[in-house]
Amino acid sequence: MSSALPYIDVNPAGEIKATVIWLHGLGDSGHGFAPIVPELKLPDALGIRFVFPHAPERPVTINGGMRMRAWYDIKSMDFDKRADLTGVLESSALVEQLIEAEMANGVPADKIILAGFSQGGVIALHLGPRFHQTLAGIMALSTYMCQPALLPSEANAANNDTPVFMAHGEMDEVVPISMGKAAYETLKANHYNVSWQSYPMQHNVNMDEINAISQWLQSRLA
Repeated sequence: MSSALPYIDVNPAGEIKATVIWLHGLGDSGHGFAPIVPELKLPDALGIRFVFPHAPERPVTINGGMRMRAWYDIKSMDFDKRADLTGVLESSALVEQLIEAEMANGVPADKIILAGFSQGGVIALHLGPRFHQTLAGIMALSTYMCQPALLPSEANAANNDTPVFMAHGEMDEVVPISMGKAAYETLKANHYNVSWQSYPMQHNVNMDEINAISQWLQSRLA
């Protein structure tokens, strides 16, 4: 089964036993987070494959209509209008194809992590709770939630207990930490198994966060 989304991948030395699908942020590409794989220092025995897809190119309103890789348009920086739902739904469908492709290649859903940074995290938080099979986990970094009021009605019971790892920079000037905390509180209020951690950084990742991600991935995919 092929996917409509182009991507780059980083494969383990041996058998593929698990997959992490990692979605980049606005204006970036799949190449942006690929260098993080060796820094995670994951045991070879886990057989983890990483897939870093490239978002489609589209005009982005807040950037003067400039075309760039984006999972959805951003028409306003207002808290409740930042994510264009139409684009979120379109990109979620494309990422779902990626998950299905991994499953078709022999990786069970419960060995697949859906991860994302910033815009990519919005897609992860939208698709993960709605996916029809139980995932190993959802990782949402420096991000927020699109249409949180829709979560209870659209969630799939398959992922009610799926662990969600959330992390955010305390000095994030792009996505204020309050937006990330609001997403965390929504998940917590809906009884998701969600963890929250913050770091003294801006809209990026740091080594402490990378170490925490590594430990979490190992706990989920061992």
